[in-house]
Amino acid sequence: MDRRQALSRVGLLLGGTVIGASYFLEGCKPEGKKLTSVNDFSAEDIAYLDEVADTILPTTSTPGAKAAKVGAFMTVMVRDCYTEKQQKVFMEGMSKLNDASKTKFDKVYMEITPDQRTELLTDLDKEQKAFTAKQKGEENPHYFRMMKELTLLGYFTSEIGATKALRYVESPGKYDGNYDYKKGDKAWAI
Repeated sequence: MDRRQALSRVGLLLGGTVIGASYFLEGCKPEGKKLTSVNDFSAEDIAYLDEVADTILPTTSTPGAKAAKVGAFMTVMVRDCYTEKQQKVFMEGMSKLNDASKTKFDKVYMEITPDQRTELLTDLDKEQKAFTAKQKGEENPHYFRMMKELTLLGYFTSEIGATKALRYVESPGKYDGNYDYKKGDKAWAI
């Protein structure tokens, strides 16, 4: 199975709740639309997104989101699969996250401690939940929700996420759904 098939299946499993799920299922790059608000992300942007993702999914007994290079994944998805409005929300959100860090800790996100990062992202998660609860119709999503969803999607569709965080049994041929399961075992990768 290639990455595109995996993304399609994850989009279906999540019931289309991932931002831009229709684009995942249609193969990204919507025809007739030129996405212009994001040209390229810099290496600093990718490192920044890696740190945000690694705060959301840190290294524990399994490698974290930074090891899975989720920052680079996010940039591809935003550039290739999001509408111009969604791209704008995401890009402005990167700045807003830094502004929130400066307001709370007098330092940009990349300069604060891991505990401060967790505290900041916890506050932003509460903010996005309140925003989403009040949201009506097809309004643009909260930027942190986009970052969080892309982190989860990028991590669990990566080789590291599928083989280290989830159980993975490569089984070409027939499907065998009768594998032993013991309480405490990891979930299965698709």
